Amino acid sequence: MIILGIDPGFGTMGFGVIEKRGGGDCVAIDYGVVTTPKDESFPVRLAILEQGLNKLYEKYKPQEISVEELFFSKNVTTGIQVAHARGVILLSAIKYCGRLFEYTPNQIKQALTGYGKADKIQMMHVVQSILRLKQLPRPDDAADALAVALCHAHTSRFGQLFGIK
Repeated sequence: MIILGIDPGFGTMGFGVIEKRGGGDCVAIDYGVVTTPKDESFPVRLAILEQGLNKLYEKYKPQEISVEELFFSKNVTTGIQVAHARGVILLSAIKYCGRLFEYTPNQIKQALTGYGKADKIQMMHVVQSILRLKQLPRPDDAADALAVALCHAHTSRFGQLFGIK
């Protein structure tokens, strides 16, 4: 099964594509980011995110899509922009395949490390180890997206609890 993990962002949206194989092993297919230019208008930047997602769907044909739920604690303005980006992501994903799942940052950390408060570096090392990558996945947004995809791969048997209907 091909799983697309997405770390929502407005300026930078991370993506991670993995294949979950029969025995439960997961292999990284690709990861990276979709960026939007700061000098573009808000609606144009949202359209760029949608175009990036459509290219990912066409190239990798994911069967399921997992997205990190929105979390922000300090900058409300940035949080609102990311919420708009998440809207584009969620709409695009549900229209593409209808198999959309969301996970909180703590659920992702718990699924991969067994500890809901793992730090970013620890998460990157776990992702590297599970996927047998030669180096730490970079940038951070791409590493986070791989973690979301892995979380889904490891917890998908509980899919009805995390699926969006």
